[in-house]
Amino acid sequence: MEPEESGIDFGAMWQSVKRRKKLYMKVLGVTFVLACVYALSIPRTYTCQVMLAPELSTSASSRSSLSMLASTFGMNMGAGRNSSEALFPTLYPDLMNSVDFKTSLFPVKVRRDKDDHEMTYYDYLLNEQKRPWWSAAIGGVMKGIGSLLAGSDTLSKSKKDVNPFRLTKRQTAIAKAIDKLVVCDVDKKTLVITIQVTDQDPVVCATMADSVQERLQTFITEYRTSKARNDLEYSQKLYVEAKREYDKARQMYATFADANQDLILQSVRMRQVDLENEMQLKYNAYNAIASQLQNAKAKVQEETPAFTTLQSATVPIRPVGPRKVRIVLVFLFLAFLGTTTWILYKDGLLKPLLGL
Repeated sequence: MEPEESGIDFGAMWQSVKRRKKLYMKVLGVTFVLACVYALSIPRTYTCQVMLAPELSTSASSRSSLSMLASTFGMNMGAGRNSSEALFPTLYPDLMNSVDFKTSLFPVKVRRDKDDHEMTYYDYLLNEQKRPWWSAAIGGVMKGIGSLLAGSDTLSKSKKDVNPFRLTKRQTAIAKAIDKLVVCDVDKKTLVITIQVTDQDPVVCATMADSVQERLQTFITEYRTSKARNDLEYSQKLYVEAKREYDKARQMYATFADANQDLILQSVRMRQVDLENEMQLKYNAYNAIASQLQNAKAKVQEETPAFTTLQSATVPIRPVGPRKVRIVLVFLFLAFLGTTTWILYKDGLLKPLLGL
């Protein structure tokens, strides 16, 4: 009995593939060379990771504890959404993705081991980034065409005049690059902040990780203490004014008492009593405001958040990419798969395999 025409003949497929050994050797050999060239052309990248544990306010801590308990049962209470603290840790990644935060990293000073001078992070990303040869060639052609047609942003303007409301083309490109190189993640259960910076230079990578950590802490501290600092500034103004009024009232009383020391007129005594009472009132106000000022200073200290550094920035030793062996293996697998498909197609064995 003859086999059906629609049946899959694996034996014929194997024989068809087996007859093309030389073709496989040629294709896989060329693919191996091209894959090595491709893998070696990709610049190395390093990653530095920083981990922080922020201190929360009492209300935020209680809500966070309830959210963690609810998450164990698969429920989402929207941590921080109803909290009195608007900038909850889960919003820190959105903060770092903002244009204001990314442009604030432009003037950060960085220096590689081989450099004898510092440069801004903006200049480093603009001028010192290595690219694959094909990307550099295409970029050079497009840059030449763009300069002929429309011109380009000047470097001095891009460095000095940074307006987050209206960025130049180069500034926008650098901001997008930072968006990919600087990543922030927050564990919704433990609220541990993880900042990860990727760069082609290990020293710059660690420097930027430390700078991003510092700037994030500074921003959060300024936000958390903004109201307390405003209250402190207002209390200081009241304190200065109350002290001036008290000193003025005390001086008037002392001058009047010295000038009328030997007089026994009732009107003089009444005037002296009035000045003494006014001085006492000014003193009471001055004393109350001084106490209020001390409370305002304590409030600022109380609202200042503390961060526990679980993992500090350190210069990475080994690169995280590119993974050259994996790239070569993927290229070889795709070449083998493509060659096998072409052989089966040429021998008419592909249609039964696809069920056509």
